Amino acid sequence: MKNVQIPYDLFMALLRYHLVEDGSCADEIRRGLEKKLDSMVRHELYAKYKTAPTEEEREKARKEYLDKRGVPDSFRW
Repeated sequence: MKNVQIPYDLFMALLRYHLVEDGSCADEIRRGLEKKLDSMVRHELYAKYKTAPTEEEREKARKEYLDKRGVPDSFRW
């Protein structure tokens, strides 16, 4: 089973939300979790790009990764 690290501020907001039932931090939690999810997706695409068995799979993963990172086509190699 994999572990996921989150920023301390997000962890504290999750504690406040669940243990103290402070609903005012729901937007902060949502933004933090979305940011973490995007980071994890980018990491998976990068790992897939580096470890793909065929050249066409590597190229497809590379393009997906660069699209996700927001790199413009004119700046790519």
